[in-house]
Amino acid sequence: MTIMHPGITKAGESVENIVWNILGQTYVPKHVCESSMSWHATFPPGTFVPPHIHTTQDEFIYMLEGRFDLLLDGKDVVATAGDLIRLPRNIPHGIFNKSDQPVKCVFWVSPTAKLWELFTKIDGVPDPAEVVRLAALCDVDFLPPPGA
Repeated sequence: MTIMHPGITKAGESVENIVWNILGQTYVPKHVCESSMSWHATFPPGTFVPPHIHTTQDEFIYMLEGRFDLLLDGKDVVATAGDLIRLPRNIPHGIFNKSDQPVKCVFWVSPTAKLWELFTKIDGVPDPAEVVRLAALCDVDFLPPPGA
C-alpha cells in the first residue's frame, strides 16, 4: 500500500474500476492508502451490517441520502442525510437500513489496516457465516446474536 496522492476520483469512478457487492450492498472504493480508505456505499432497503467491532481502525459514515438505524455502543440511534456517524475502534456498532428507501453514504476508515483485503475476500460471498469467518482474519469481529 502506498501513501495518498493528490487528485480527484470523479463521480462514477472507483479505485481500479472496482465495485464490491457485500451481502446485498454496493461498495465503490474512492481511495486507498496506508493511512485511510474511503468508499461510497448504497444500502438497499432491508440490508444491514450486523453488530461488529473494528479492532484496528476508526470508522466514519457521512450520510448523503436515507436513514440508518444504528446500534452504537449498546444504544439505538438514528442518522439521516447530512449527519456524520463516528465509530471509534473497539466500540461495537451495527448498521441497518430499516426504511423503504436506499441509503447512500460515504464511509472511511483510518488506518486502512486489513479492510481492503477483507472487502476483496468477501465480495460476492453469499454466506454470512463465511463473511464472519473471513472478517475475523482481518481484524473485524462480528458479535454473536443476542441470546446466543
